[in-house]
Parts: sequence; C-alpha cells; structure tokens
Amino acid sequence: MKIPLFGLDKKKSGDKELPGQFQEEYRPDLIRRAVHVLQTAARQPYGSHPDAGKRHSSRLSKRRKNYRGCYGLGISRVNRKIHTRRGTRFFWVAAFSPQTVGGRRAHPPKSQKVWDIKINKKENQKAIRSAMAATLQRELVAHRGHYLPAEYPFIIDSKFEKLDKTKDVEAALLQLGLDKELERSAVKKVRAGIGKRRGRKYQRKKGLLIVVGEDCPLLRSAQNIPGIDIVPVKGLDAELLAPGSLPGRVTLWTEKAVDIITKENLFT
Repeated sequence: MKIPLFGLDKKKSGDKELPGQFQEEYRPDLIRRAVHVLQTAARQPYGSHPDAGKRHSSRLSKRRKNYRGCYGLGISRVNRKIHTRRGTRFFWVAAFSPQTVGGRRAHPPKSQKVWDIKINKKENQKAIRSAMAATLQRELVAHRGHYLPAEYPFIIDSKFEKLDKTKDVEAALLQLGLDKELERSAVKKVRAGIGKRRGRKYQRKKGLLIVVGEDCPLLRSAQNIPGIDIVPVKGLDAELLAPGSLPGRVTLWTEKAVDIITKENLFT
C-alpha cells in the first residue's frame, strides 16, 4: 500500500510504501475494548469512610428495668441514637440502621474496589493496528466529523519535526489544507449540565493527531495549538487514535514515524 509523501509546501515528492500494520482488518469492537481498558485504568478510586454513619453510640437495650432501655415502650428493636432526654426519659431516632430515615448507606462505594480491567497483549496490539488502518480510510475520518484536504491521506516529510515555533507549525498546517480542521478544533463551548461545576466547564472537539518518530522540537512547539495532540510513535495507544472509542481520527504521520514502525516492527 502506497500513499503520497508531501513536503511542507504541499509539493508531492514521491510515494511511500506503508508497512503491513496499516493493512489490518477494521475491528471497531476491539478498538472499543482497548479504549475502555485505558479509561478504566485512569479512573480514580473513591469511597466513603468505613465508619461513616457509625461514629456515635446507638446501643438500645430491650431488657426490663434497664437504664436507657426501651422495654414496654412499644418500639421496634432497631439501634437508635439519643436525640433528646429528660431525666430517665429518652427520645431516640433510628438514624443508624440502613433502612431508617437518616441512616447510613447499606452498601456504600468502597475505595478498595479495583476499577481497571485487563486486556491481552496481542488483542491490544491488534486494536492499535486496526485504529491505525482506520486513520487512512477517508470515509471513516469524514464520518467522524473532520474536515479533510482533497489529498488526504498523505505522509509529511520529516523536516516537519524540526519546526520549533508554534507560528511555523500553524503556517505549515494551513499550507497542507487543514485550515477548516484547525477552526473546528479551536471552538470552545461551555459544557451542558452539572459537570461545569466539577472542573470540566469547557469542551473542545478532538482535532488533528500528529505522530512523530521520536523526541523532537515539534513536541513542544505544537502542544499549544487547540485540539491538536502530538505523540511519538512508540507512545501510540488506542485512545489517541480513536478518542471516545470512535475510530477514524484525522492523523498526520511523519516519514520518520513510518520508518520506525517498519524498522522496529511495532505493534506486532
């Protein structure tokens, strides 16, 4: 499988042979599972205090002539805490047992619960290969809502990795015909619902993914462009290639990244 290789000025300099990883079968079920595994691993455990609702004395005796007892008062044998008292007369509230008004939760969330799930290594690698192949299918990428240049898919020259200024990176992306995609990912909206009171006030669409060969100046110069993610090829995972488990993210592969995939036989 060959796709065109472009320079920074969008002039075609030849065709690039892609490795077999880009010819994997499209498996949205595996991609969804691999993304779910990453999301569960990032989830923070939470739970109530083990003694929540049990930090007060609530012993109630049903024995005859017992101080603080309820013998002969015609009330159920439920643990109760003292609300008010007058001499030896007590007014209790059953705010201790789970089934009572104001009682503790019967089965609260436990902080020791393990949220992350496992996935087989070969299954995860196959999901990544399938997500990589999906980035080259123009119909899938357009269906995800991205605005694509007419020449997509293509590979960018490795000189792109040496750009060390954000304005130069933006100029190169505009030259490649990704201006509408940059405008789309730059829109910031206020989230609907209660989430905007929990540190998630704004939402922004996922935009372009740039995959580079290794550590380079582009990793720092492109990180402030809204909606863009940039990652070394060895740091790829299913969630970057398919955010929200929806395959077909618009992806810009550098020539060096493709060479590393071929040389080191990554994700196989």
